Amino acid sequence: MSRQVALLCALAAILLLLVVASLAIGSRSLPLGSVIHALLDSEPTVERSIVVESRLPRAVLALLAGLGLGVSGVLAQSLTRNPLAEPGILGVNAGASLAIVISVGFLGIQSFSGYVFFAFIGALLTTAVVYVVGMPRPGSSDPVRLVLSGVAIGAVLTGVGTALSLVKPQAFDQLRAWTIGSLQGRDPSIILTLAGCLVVGLVLAGSSARSLDSLALGEDSARSLGTNVGRTRVLVLLAITVLAGASTAAVGAIGFIGLMAPHAARRLAGANTGWIIAFTALLAPMLLLCADMLGRVVLPGELQAGVVAAFLGAPLLIMIARGRKAVAL
Repeated sequence: MSRQVALLCALAAILLLLVVASLAIGSRSLPLGSVIHALLDSEPTVERSIVVESRLPRAVLALLAGLGLGVSGVLAQSLTRNPLAEPGILGVNAGASLAIVISVGFLGIQSFSGYVFFAFIGALLTTAVVYVVGMPRPGSSDPVRLVLSGVAIGAVLTGVGTALSLVKPQAFDQLRAWTIGSLQGRDPSIILTLAGCLVVGLVLAGSSARSLDSLALGEDSARSLGTNVGRTRVLVLLAITVLAGASTAAVGAIGFIGLMAPHAARRLAGANTGWIIAFTALLAPMLLLCADMLGRVVLPGELQAGVVAAFLGAPLLIMIARGRKAVAL
């Protein structure tokens, strides 16, 4: 068994333990025996209501959303060759939030299952615009131009969304709850939709992994190795949109998960993008689960997972920015 496989198995075991812990930890902590009994016994009890109806869907949502945010972070960093990149830098969050404002404030959509599709479409359209603007010529793109285009367009969309939300107070309240980023109070019915989107995104990511390894050597070297640079960037951008757009639409704009997990994965997996994606797919859900559990117990009420993730990720961002390798991957 190779070192990477052994590490993946160990991380999978730790992730399973964290899932069990997330079912037990909360404003009302439960012993492990009560958690197992609630999962196996169909008799309606208070413990079963807490574990099965509340905490289990929340844990599954953390697994799926964490995976999507983490893998999209790997792709964003590899595509832009920027260790500080995450999905938000390409305007995904801004496009999704603007779509939510429009759907809630102007189309009267109230249910999450209704506006989640608008958020996904907004993220997709935004990424398409960023790619078109970031093309120095047809069929090619520049990582620096992509980053600058994403930041600029994201800032414009954020301003437009804020202005529209002020006109429609109801949309503002909905946007504020979404922007914080939380696993609390989400509709369990979105889990299947999110899972389907992640399958598509992971297929795109996996099919682009070897091309990203070639692209890391430079465009000329990648072309000499037979890599279609333009096609690779389109596929990667599409994968980022599907993964990050669906995840942020489901749990809100939770930052830093797509930044922290890929850096930890590189320390374990090395430079191979395929292995980095595999490690990130386990590490990112672990981070989101930990952020959610800390938020439940750190205050008498509950601190949202997006806030806890920011507290955990900000020091890491400072360390990366001050490091010698902050310029490029």
